[in-house]
Amino acid sequence: MTTFLTPPIVHPSTSRFVGPFDRRTTAAEVVRGLDLGGRRAVVTGAASGIGLETARALAAAGACVTLAVRDVDAGAAAAAALTAATGNELVSVAPLDLTDRTSIRAFVSTWDGPLHMLVNNAGVMATPLTRTAERWELQFATNHLGHFALTTGLFPALLAAGDARVVSVSSGAHLRAPVDFDDVHFHGRPYDPWLAYAQSKTANVLFAVEANRRWSGDGIHVNAVMPGGIRTGLQRHLDARELAAMDARAGDLWKTPEQGAATSVLLAASPLVEGIGGRYFEDCAEALPATGVYGRGVAPYALNPEAAERLWDLSVATLRA
Repeated sequence: MTTFLTPPIVHPSTSRFVGPFDRRTTAAEVVRGLDLGGRRAVVTGAASGIGLETARALAAAGACVTLAVRDVDAGAAAAAALTAATGNELVSVAPLDLTDRTSIRAFVSTWDGPLHMLVNNAGVMATPLTRTAERWELQFATNHLGHFALTTGLFPALLAAGDARVVSVSSGAHLRAPVDFDDVHFHGRPYDPWLAYAQSKTANVLFAVEANRRWSGDGIHVNAVMPGGIRTGLQRHLDARELAAMDARAGDLWKTPEQGAATSVLLAASPLVEGIGGRYFEDCAEALPATGVYGRGVAPYALNPEAAERLWDLSVATLRA
């Protein structure tokens, strides 16, 4: 049995989860003492960055972990390194391109048995205007639509687990913009890479809200997380000026990848958050309402149930087209 030095804290007036961890906590510290043997996890984008550290922590606790990655060679190298580091031989790799519906269907069709933990971690940020074969804007397609198709496709496996968790990795950048339902793919409005990123991250939160509403009665709980500011390959499309601006805003709040993965691991694996869903977490605690376009907190529009249902319907219609 896991013993925690500090019990989870739920604020009595708001039911807000706080818990014993903070922004300095690492993913390894979150799973310390946990036995995840017999539980199966999928982590998208797990060949590097916080996805790799999320997979590392779950594997170290004994979970059977599948790295769902676009670059299979990089994924195989990561899996071998994780097995060597953790001693867990139940780490595997599967190809997944979130911009390719055929790839997503192939991943779903080959999955067999229950799925206890799905961490939708992969993403792109502030890319130049790029469109998929369907003429979908790349960031919305990758960060939201691909994960939407993957998660809904894996619903039978999540249902079979009986107590599944889904983690939707969002960002504080969602504070910059809601989803523009009239033009999500920038066919009419001028393209702005940061607005495109922001609305895709808002979509990640709205997905958690609606998926949890639909599925929590079946034992599937879905939450969104803000991992924090971490230097990874996610920033590869930024120039020196943009990186300097990020440094100025973040100050000493930059996290290591191990710290950045902690909130995802908390929501995926910890008994402390059992039964909690439809919420947005940061620094291993449920976020407070935001007070600005930068910094901490969650925007009210990202938790709006009507917008969440509208996004679900739009996503279904888009993927059927």
